[in-house]
Amino acid sequence: MRLNENGAYELITGERRLRAARLVGIKLIPCIVMDASDEKSALFALIENMQRCDLGFFEEASAIQKLITDHGMSRDDVCRKLGKAPPTISNKLRLLRLPEDIRMKITQENLTERHARALLRLTSFSQMERALAIIAEKRLNVQETDRLITQMLQNDAHHRTPPMKLFKDVRIFVNTLNHAVDTMRRAGIAADSAKSETEEYIEYIVRIPKSKGYVIKAAKASANSA
Repeated sequence: MRLNENGAYELITGERRLRAARLVGIKLIPCIVMDASDEKSALFALIENMQRCDLGFFEEASAIQKLITDHGMSRDDVCRKLGKAPPTISNKLRLLRLPEDIRMKITQENLTERHARALLRLTSFSQMERALAIIAEKRLNVQETDRLITQMLQNDAHHRTPPMKLFKDVRIFVNTLNHAVDTMRRAGIAADSAKSETEEYIEYIVRIPKSKGYVIKAAKASANSA
């Protein structure tokens, strides 16, 4: 409790315990009176509110964000105040990356925090909407949700427009091989080359005859043009 500007005592934290005491007929309870500013009082009230058992995970994430942005607490401070590990706090804050409409739908469908984290793997609002509609309709559990999202990501990657084939860059390497064969021929080595090309690759075979005790293996180079 604190003494406000009007000279009256004001409850900072412990409202639930006070109500419980009243319900069982307890008229006097011990309390601590402290000198707290409005900002500090709001901070204590927020921390107590976060310890409610019925607090939703999005509400908890928003409260953590408020501790950091409005009250200037570091993540380490938040971890100590709430008794939570740093990865837990980070995972909570990541939930706020979901669009507000998606968060509302998750709450309405009574889905879990793990469902929400699974949706973070998707990169667009339309993907999230589509996945969420399937999850809600079929009442998928977390494991089934992960499989659905993995399949969606694979399908999107398969239908994505393939990159342009860099024929120009490949030709530079082929010309380098041609130049190497020409150099050997000018040096008196009877090198022979053969080149074939398909839609998937270019195959370049160079044959160099063995002579003067040297064993030179045929070199074979393939350049993937996909």
